Amino acid sequence: MPHRRRTAAALATTLATAAAAAALLGGCGGAQAPASHGYRPAVSGPATIRVPEDAPGIQEAVDSARPGDLVLVGPGTYRESVRISTPRIVLRGTDRNRVIVDGEYRRYNGVTVSAAGVAVENLTVRAHRLNGVLFTGITDERLQDRIGGGADGYDRLDPAAFPALRGFRVSYVTSYDNALYGIYAFDARDGLIEHTYTSGQADSGLYVGQCRPCNTLVVHNVAESNAVGYEQTNASGSLVVAGNRFTRNRVGLTSNSDDLEALAPQRGSVIAANDISDNDNPATPEQADGGFGIGIGIGGGTENTVTRNRIHGNRLAGVLVSDSEEYPPAGNEIRGNDVTGNGTDLAMRIAGSTAGATGNCFAGNAHTTSTPARIESALACGRSAAAPPSVTALVSVAAPPGISFRTVPPPAAQPSMPGSPTATARPAVGLPPRVDVSTMDPP
Repeated sequence: MPHRRRTAAALATTLATAAAAAALLGGCGGAQAPASHGYRPAVSGPATIRVPEDAPGIQEAVDSARPGDLVLVGPGTYRESVRISTPRIVLRGTDRNRVIVDGEYRRYNGVTVSAAGVAVENLTVRAHRLNGVLFTGITDERLQDRIGGGADGYDRLDPAAFPALRGFRVSYVTSYDNALYGIYAFDARDGLIEHTYTSGQADSGLYVGQCRPCNTLVVHNVAESNAVGYEQTNASGSLVVAGNRFTRNRVGLTSNSDDLEALAPQRGSVIAANDISDNDNPATPEQADGGFGIGIGIGGGTENTVTRNRIHGNRLAGVLVSDSEEYPPAGNEIRGNDVTGNGTDLAMRIAGSTAGATGNCFAGNAHTTSTPARIESALACGRSAAAPPSVTALVSVAAPPGISFRTVPPPAAQPSMPGSPTATARPAVGLPPRVDVSTMDPP
């Protein structure tokens, strides 16, 4: 599945003047100098700044914080965009379901983090014109408000000019009904995305992109009723996606190479022990490439390991390995998955030249259908594999019309972070933790 940020393109271009109008939209998070207010308690070590007790809003508290501080937000609906540019702050809600950062479909991003070691936890973000939570090495606020905004408003960003943010964490966050991504890590590495819930995004619930090495763990998340559950584009090296549930989206998971971002091709992730089922939900926003009914789509991705996943009930294909523009898929290993009850369980589709599409292999998967037929014999693991035959035939599945991201129903209440609000603040350093995917089962 090649990646295309087209869904929000028209939206991004119509918002070209919104940055200039930000000052007129109370709390829009436009370019502002850090506040000099005395919201921070006068303590020598890490402080807790409470909202609204100490500071009237989240941005005021964040601007007053120093590295290591906890910004603790009480229940309420906060109509503001929050930018965090001070390292090692922890932003936490006291109640995941009742601390809400509401974009009102007017503001770009809910929480934008451009500083290392920041953690965002135990709150809800909703109704933004781009993203719910964004972690990025892009420090220019004007670019932050365009990042990922579609072909008409997208600048290909130079990772040398904006080095990757080092260290991020998002935990127990709910993100729903945003026009692009729910949780978006772009030009960011050394991260952990855990225990989040995303629904109603017009592109994908979770996204990791333009990082090498990513050194990131995506674990124990739920993404449903999005165009795509989870997406990784040009995301390479030490990237593990495990123990998640990506269900009832249009497409469950994609791993892509794309020249709209730097660092192509995508290379080297582990996708393990996930439940990726029933991704043919018509009551979702349209997927930008028109994809529908796919569990895992690898579009020009290379050297990925897909193992121990449960992949059921996807109307077109359970696992589809394909080319993406000029990028052939190569060296992908699909092994030991439970892939049954899909339109076609295992599929290889090369629309262009098969040159370079070598080393893809399939072994030990529970399945009943494949294209080409007997795929585990034709593309067996453990031996030098020739390029596959040109295969394009799949059972045709027409994608039904999508719905507006604004109309996807809000999710049910989600579990709050254990120990909140009294838990010790943990900045996002020393990440990610190690996991042994061989001991994990799908949720």
